[in-house]
Amino acid sequence: MINRKAMKKRISLIAALLLVLASCQKKQEPVEVSPEEFHASVDKVIEIMIHDIFSPPVASRIFAYSNIAAYEIVAKKNDTYKSLAGQVTGLKTIPEPKNGDNINYEMAALIAQMDISKRLIFSEERMESFRDSLYTIWMDKNEAVFNASKEYGLEVANFVGEWMNKDNYKETRTMPKFSVDSEDPSRWQPTPPAYMNGIEPHWDKIRPFAIDSAQQFKPAPPPEFSMEEDSKFYEEVMEVYEVRKSMIGKGDKSEEIAIAQFWDCNPYVSVTRGHLMFATKKITPGAHWIGIAKIASRKSGADFAKTVYAYTKTSIAIADGFISCWAEKYRSNLIRPETVINEYLDDSWEPVLQTPPFPEYTSGHSVVSGAAAIALTDIFGDNFAFDDDTEVPYGLPVRSFTSFNQASNEAALSRMYGGIHYRAAIEVGIKQGRDLGKFIVDKLDMTKS
Repeated sequence: MINRKAMKKRISLIAALLLVLASCQKKQEPVEVSPEEFHASVDKVIEIMIHDIFSPPVASRIFAYSNIAAYEIVAKKNDTYKSLAGQVTGLKTIPEPKNGDNINYEMAALIAQMDISKRLIFSEERMESFRDSLYTIWMDKNEAVFNASKEYGLEVANFVGEWMNKDNYKETRTMPKFSVDSEDPSRWQPTPPAYMNGIEPHWDKIRPFAIDSAQQFKPAPPPEFSMEEDSKFYEEVMEVYEVRKSMIGKGDKSEEIAIAQFWDCNPYVSVTRGHLMFATKKITPGAHWIGIAKIASRKSGADFAKTVYAYTKTSIAIADGFISCWAEKYRSNLIRPETVINEYLDDSWEPVLQTPPFPEYTSGHSVVSGAAAIALTDIFGDNFAFDDDTEVPYGLPVRSFTSFNQASNEAALSRMYGGIHYRAAIEVGIKQGRDLGKFIVDKLDMTKS
């Protein structure tokens, strides 16, 4: 009887040991982190930013820091790419890994991207839920690799986070609101229906990434305000007014309205119904171009490293574009077409798009589109045709383009079709963005080939 019990006990111990060994063997599977997982993480960040209603400049900051954190880890291991340390303002070389043999660098890069993103959004639990779903998969496949990669990814995220926290963003949160000059007819005034204060009037104080300063690409001033019929400003006002009138005769299905709506990208659209006012949520201009970076990466078959590279270079161009553009917006402080036309020409006139809550000149979408298009052209080539399905989730159809520059031209012109910008803001704005983009492409040495 004793021997039988001892035998059963021994068999149980052997079975338990075999289970442990089987479990250990299971957790030694190789782990491959795909570009699709990185795309999914970027998409999740965009989804959360829409939910949290981030302004276009602030959204651009989130993209830039999270992608740089990932890129620096990729560049640490991949011989094709060079670190941005010493190339973007204030960034130093990230720490060396302590347990390099066990690290999956793609996994560590994605972990760093998710961690920095989580720090910069409001709805952290949404990012945590997405992150934890990946953590579970990775840990189940190879716990040792997961733990080493997580440790390094979070170490780099902390390193990048310290650099990020010195960019003056926190200081701008306590700076005074924008003061509206109601005595000067040329100055910007809040617009209907929400009459919001001007957003981010101190964005020019944010530390740039690659440009020398917010003033480096200062454009020529806009046409001088004048409602005299022979003035350049009056001519531009009348152009916006007449373009909108011509659309009314074509109906809601006109190509101009389709273009305006496709490139709207206004996260501040307010809808009034009876006594209620609520916001409809959309992506920002920067998020649209980040979406185009995803489309190009997928179409070209970019591997994980090139995908991160594309997102990073594009997001730096977008972020510096907003810094440059916002410096001019609050310097020139120009009144919007809606305000001028309602005051001087037609008090019932309405633009196709809702006017965003900040001064007119230069056009933010024009600047950012110009800069992003230059960055993407540098990566994928000048004649890169693509189908842009970025706006499909918001009920808009796919639009097709033969190049990134063609798309940026349409994005810029959409602002006149939308009735929210004069021609000077569009034409000068896209030049401002392209000049800035070319500077960034020439300055940042990110590849070794």
